[in-house]
Amino acid sequence: MAELTISDLLEAGVHFGHQTDRWNPRMRPFIFEARNGIHVIDVTQTQQKIQEAVDFLRGLLSEGKEILFVGTKKQAKEVIREAAEKCHMHCVTERWLGGTLTNLRTIRKSVGRLKEIERMQNDPSFGKLGKKEAASLRREAARLHRNLDGILRMERLPQALFVVDIVHEKNAVAEARRLNIPIVALVDTDADPTLVTHPIPANDDGMRAVKAVVAHFGEEIQEARMRFERLHPQQIAGDEASAEKTEPPKDAGTEVDLEAVGD
Repeated sequence: MAELTISDLLEAGVHFGHQTDRWNPRMRPFIFEARNGIHVIDVTQTQQKIQEAVDFLRGLLSEGKEILFVGTKKQAKEVIREAAEKCHMHCVTERWLGGTLTNLRTIRKSVGRLKEIERMQNDPSFGKLGKKEAASLRREAARLHRNLDGILRMERLPQALFVVDIVHEKNAVAEARRLNIPIVALVDTDADPTLVTHPIPANDDGMRAVKAVVAHFGEEIQEARMRFERLHPQQIAGDEASAEKTEPPKDAGTEVDLEAVGD
C-alpha cells in the first residue's frame, strides 16, 4: 500500500510534540526545533521509522506470528481496536491488567471462567437460579468481557507489541521488556525512545495523529496477514483448531491484578 507522505504526517499533526519543559532529552535526535514553547518532531525521521517498523512487522507476519496492540487512552482505544480487529490480532484498550504477559496462565484462567459462565447462561438450568445469583453471574461476565475481550483468543505470548504512548502504557512496556518481546511504539517528546525496539517519533496525544499512524499500520499488518493466510491455509486452520488445547507459557512471576479483572 502507499506510504504515509510527509504531507500526510504534517496534515495529521504528527509533528506536534509536548511543551519544551516536559521533554525527555533522549528524544533530542528526533526533534526538529522548538517553536513557541513546543517541540516540533522531525517527521522525515517519523516516516523513516514507520517504514522500518512496517518491514519488521511484515517479517514476523510472514512467519505467522501474532501482535498485541495496546492503547488504553481515549485518543487511541477506538482506532487500536479497529486496527486489531481488521487484521485479526489481539488488543488491550480498556486497562492493562498486571500480568497480562508475565502471568498469562492466570489470565487464561479468567478467560476460562468467562466461558464457564457463558455455558451456564446458555443452559436451561440457568433460569432456575435465584435472581441474586443470576444477576451476580451476569455482572461478573460483563466485567470479564470488558477487561478481556481483546485477548480472549491470545493463547500464547505475542511476538511483538504495538503501543500508543509508552508513558501511559508503562506497565505493558515493562512486561514486554522483561520477556524480551519487541515493541513498536508511538513515542512523543516526553518519552524515552530507548525503552522500545522500534520507536516512532510522533504526537501520541492528538486523535488525528494517532489515527493516521495506527490506521496505516493496521492496513499494512492486514495485508501481510492476508498474504500469509493465502500461502498457508492449512497452518491457519490448524492453529484455530488447536487454540483451546494450547498450554499457556510458564509464568514469569508477575501477579495478576485479579480484582481488576473483575472490576
